Amino acid sequence: MSGYNVISGDHAPIKAWTHGVPIEDAALQQLKNVASLPFIHKHVAVMPDVHWGMGATVGSVIPTVGAIIPAAVGVDIGCGMMAVRTSIRAEHLPDDLSAIRSAIEAAVPHGRTDNGGRNDKGAWAGEPPASAEARWTELKAGYDAVVEKHPKAAHPRGYGHLGTLGTGNHFIELCLDEAGDIWVMLHSGSRGVGNRFGTYFIERAKYEMRRWFINLPDQDLAYFAEGSEGFIDYVRAVSWAQRYARANREVMMNSVLGVLRAHWPDLETTAEAVNCHHNYVSKEKHFGKDVFLTRKGAVSAKDGELGIIPGSMGAKSFIVRGKGNADSFCTCSHGAGRAMSRAEAKRRFTVEDHVRATEGVECRKDAEVIDETPMAYKDIDAVIAAQADLIEVVHTLRQVVCVKG
Repeated sequence: MSGYNVISGDHAPIKAWTHGVPIEDAALQQLKNVASLPFIHKHVAVMPDVHWGMGATVGSVIPTVGAIIPAAVGVDIGCGMMAVRTSIRAEHLPDDLSAIRSAIEAAVPHGRTDNGGRNDKGAWAGEPPASAEARWTELKAGYDAVVEKHPKAAHPRGYGHLGTLGTGNHFIELCLDEAGDIWVMLHSGSRGVGNRFGTYFIERAKYEMRRWFINLPDQDLAYFAEGSEGFIDYVRAVSWAQRYARANREVMMNSVLGVLRAHWPDLETTAEAVNCHHNYVSKEKHFGKDVFLTRKGAVSAKDGELGIIPGSMGAKSFIVRGKGNADSFCTCSHGAGRAMSRAEAKRRFTVEDHVRATEGVECRKDAEVIDETPMAYKDIDAVIAAQADLIEVVHTLRQVVCVKG
C-alpha cells in the first residue's frame, strides 16, 4: 500500500499522507484551490497534521514555478523549532520544577499585552541581552533595505522582539528522552516584524491581482509573478525574516541555557542540535526542475536530515531523521496539527480537563491556555505513523516543563 492517498480532480494531483488521520472539509477545499493554480509543479503534498489555514492549509507543501503565494508562507515567517540535548539527566532534576519554570519565564519575554505597544510584556522592557544585540547588528542592514523601499512594512520592535517567545502555540520546554537525558526545545518565529512583513506583502499581492483582473478561487492565494518588482521585494523581505526567525530561536536558547547553568554550572550541550523552519519558502530542485517550495506547517526531511515534530502540551514530541522521500518533496509534518479551532477548544474543555491532560508537566493550568490543551490537537502517534515512509524516529521526548506565550 502507498504511504499516501491521491486526491484527483480538475486540478494538479494532491498526495496526502493522511492514512488514519482526518482532513476536515474546509481544509480539503483549500487543497483543491491551491492545486488548481496554473503554476503548481507536479503535485501538492499534504502532511498528516494538515488543517485549515489562511489561504492554504497548514501542513501542505506547495511547489511553484514562476510565482510565490505570500499567504501560503503566512505571517509567522520562518516559524520553527530548535532543540538541544544537554548533559543534565532526569535524576538531576528537583521534585518541584516550578522555580525553574519561573526562572525561564523571567529570562525570556513571552505573551503579549498593551496590544503590542510600549508596555508589551512580550518585548524586552530595557536593552535586550548582548546575544540579541550582536544578532541585530548582523540583521539591521537587511531590515533597513526592506523598509527603506516599503516604509509601511516597518515594525518598531524588530530589535526589541529578538530573543522573545510570542503567543499562541509558541513554547519553551524541558523534555526527557528515552535514555533520561534532558533536552531544551522551543518553538517561535519572526515575531512582530515578520508578521508585519507578511501582512504587508499579502496585501500587495492582492492589489496586484486586482490590478491585472486575475480571478482566484480564494483571494488569499494572491501571488507575485517571478521577475516582477513585487516578487523581487517579497523574496528579499521573506529571506530576511527567515534569518531573523532562526536568530530569534538561537538567542532564546542561549537565555534558557543560561538559566539552567545557574542550577547546573557544569552543564554542557551535545552535538545533537536541530534548528528548523516550518513556515517558509526556499528555492529547491524537485523532479528535475528548480522550484519555489513553500512549506506551510511542514519540515524539510531530506535523506539523513534531522527535524523536530512536537506534540501538544502534555503529549510526547519527536526528533526525527528524514528519508528524502521525493513524492513529499523531502518533507514531513511540523507537529500534531490542530483537531479543532481555538474557540471550539475553549467551548469544549474546562480547566479541570486541562489539569488532568497535563498531569506531570510543570506548566500553566489556567483558562487562558485551554486553546492549547492536548485534546485540541490530533493524536501525535497517529500523525507519526502516517508518515513512516517520510521519517524515522530518533528520539522520543516527554515534556516535564512547558512555558507558554
